[in-house]
Amino acid sequence: MSATDATLPSAAGAVVARRIGIGLMYGLWRPRVLGAWRIPSAGPVILAGNHSHNIDGPMLIGTSPRPVHFLVKKEAFVGPLDPFLRGVGQLKVDRASADRAAIGQALGVLERGGVLGIFPEGSRGEGDFASLRSGLAYFAVRSGAPIVPVAVLGTAAPRCGDERARALPRLRSRVDVVFGDPFEAGDGSGRRTRAALDQATERIQKRLGAHLGTARRLTGRPDQT
Repeated sequence: MSATDATLPSAAGAVVARRIGIGLMYGLWRPRVLGAWRIPSAGPVILAGNHSHNIDGPMLIGTSPRPVHFLVKKEAFVGPLDPFLRGVGQLKVDRASADRAAIGQALGVLERGGVLGIFPEGSRGEGDFASLRSGLAYFAVRSGAPIVPVAVLGTAAPRCGDERARALPRLRSRVDVVFGDPFEAGDGSGRRTRAALDQATERIQKRLGAHLGTARRLTGRPDQT
């Protein structure tokens, strides 16, 4: 189901996106990046991040040591943002259906040896990996690419009990980005059945949840995302 080279997102565009991300994220905030060396220097990789604020994607793009192609909800591709996001190598995905075009492009990125970024919770939420969709497991099992868990902490501040502030983090405030050890999602059998993907999703959820807990302890942010 992978896409042809002509329909794949631009690798050069992702390089440009990274440069833009570096300029914006380090210019507006003070990212502290831990464990970036854990990302394999070559070959296909899936970055799986928690998602509690709209800047999480740009923050990961700007702090990753390699250019990233993110799966971005189609609602973001409006007006001038549409050609811009396409031009910088990001992937448009319809979260309400099995978007075969986006799936093919994502697999094509991995087959090309690139880095695919995904928020496995499916949408912005509490950022605690409590509810995962099976898409991440499918990409990992189908491609064989390792998953690198990423925790972005400090982009959403507590407000009024359990509610989260959706405004931008305070300018020049610290944002922690913690990369974890890469791991394989499959069980080694190569099976892609629904049961196998469900099992892989459960394994992924445990690994991502454990990494988030470790990241919170390392950064001194026990209750923050």
